[in-house]
Amino acid sequence: QVQLVESGGGLVQAGGSLRLSCAASGRTFSNYAMGWFRQAAGKEREFAAAINWSGSNTDYADSVKGRCTISRDNAKNTVYLQMNSLKPEDTAVYYCARSPRIHSGFYAYEYDAWGRGTQVTVSS
Repeated sequence: QVQLVESGGGLVQAGGSLRLSCAASGRTFSNYAMGWFRQAAGKEREFAAAINWSGSNTDYADSVKGRCTISRDNAKNTVYLQMNSLKPEDTAVYYCARSPRIHSGFYAYEYDAWGRGTQVTVSS
C-alpha cells in the first residue's frame, strides 16, 4: 500500500513562499496522477492543485492559480507544491493525495491514498 508523507509546511508572513513536498513509497508512482488538497479550520477539504502521471498537465483551483505551481519528479517519487505570494487565507493543513488514474481529478473521492498533512500558517 502506498504511503504519502508531506513536508515543508510552516509559518510564513503574508507575501512569502513555501515549497511543499510529498514523498511516496512504492515503485509505481509514475503511473498515477497526484493532487494537493487543503483544509482550513472549520471548513471542508478543498482541491488546490493536481498533476497527471507525466507532469504534462496540471490543474489549479481559482484560489491558488497564478500563485502556486505543482510539479513532480518521478525518479524521486515526489510531488511538489510551490506556493508564492501567500495570503492569510491560505492557512490550512495541506494534504497530498494519489489518484488511481493517470489523469488528475478535482474531487477528493477521485483519490484513494492520502498523507497525514502538513500545516501551513500565513500571518498577516
